[in-house]
Amino acid sequence: MHPLIASSRLPELLRAMPKAELHMHIEGSLEPELIFAMAQRNAVPLAYPTVEALRGAYVFNNLQSFLDIYHEGTLVLKTEQDFYEMTCAYLARARADNVLHTEIFFDTQTHTNHGLDAETVINGLHRACEEAPARYGMSASLILCFLRHLSEQEAFESLEQALPLRDKIVGIGLASGEVGNPPEKFARVFDRARALGFRLVAHAGEEAPPAYIWSALDALKVERIDHGVQATHDSILMQRLARERVPLTVCPLSNVKLKVFPSLERHNLRQMLDAGIVATVNSDDPAYFGGYINENFSRSFAALGMDSQHAYQLAKNSFEVSFLDAAAKRRYLDQLDGVFEEFAALN
Repeated sequence: MHPLIASSRLPELLRAMPKAELHMHIEGSLEPELIFAMAQRNAVPLAYPTVEALRGAYVFNNLQSFLDIYHEGTLVLKTEQDFYEMTCAYLARARADNVLHTEIFFDTQTHTNHGLDAETVINGLHRACEEAPARYGMSASLILCFLRHLSEQEAFESLEQALPLRDKIVGIGLASGEVGNPPEKFARVFDRARALGFRLVAHAGEEAPPAYIWSALDALKVERIDHGVQATHDSILMQRLARERVPLTVCPLSNVKLKVFPSLERHNLRQMLDAGIVATVNSDDPAYFGGYINENFSRSFAALGMDSQHAYQLAKNSFEVSFLDAAAKRRYLDQLDGVFEEFAALN
């Protein structure tokens, strides 16, 4: 552990420290300005007359009310170039927050249901990821999510459509409306993905109860739980998560925006860290939820009274539980240690 760094320097440390982002839906990074630019380019009518009107509509009561407006935003994405530009815009923004590695969620089902093919989506996203090391000085990979409000059969179809491009995808995930769509609904398609060698993650325990986290671990056999904040309602589950070092990709601003918690002060991020849970901080859908990763860090730390030891643990966790190879993890962790040593020297 590094020596404790003065609380007055914590905001600067949170901005400067290297970090990985492991829970970010690329379509959720579409800022209103880019939505309008793409709508104009692709002749897509929008329900909102101005950028300000669209941004003003970003008020949500729950996950579904967000998903409704989110899906409308995806209608402007029509070409491989659109997906490429959207991803480049996110990568540039993430790198400004000292994100050195990101594992980006995307889905093809939204777009194939709009008449696009999976190749258009994947090739556009992957081209930006491929350019990330030279262009942004960071690494990026892709995780294909199934939409859980759709059927198991549609998830199988999505997987099969992606297989010709499987070298461009590192993992498989599960996203969209959680309540009423338990993980076990997708057990067979996750079995298939595991047999094909994909890394596995799933959203669980965001709005739905701890039982969904148990199912994601036991029925889907995932390596990481996305969100997982409902775990604190089940002490046996908490013990298991800590003992087995199951990573949780937590999204504090998203949780508050979608009314999972009434305020950041009531969030359980610190409680989970102090219980030995391998948590990470992420932005989820930053264009819609009021902040990219550094905003999630700075506001959560201010609200929860966390210190530089928590900061180091969260950043370290993010690299260690990523799907990077051991050499890349070591390289990024060395950079993280270097930043903390610099700050400690100035204490």
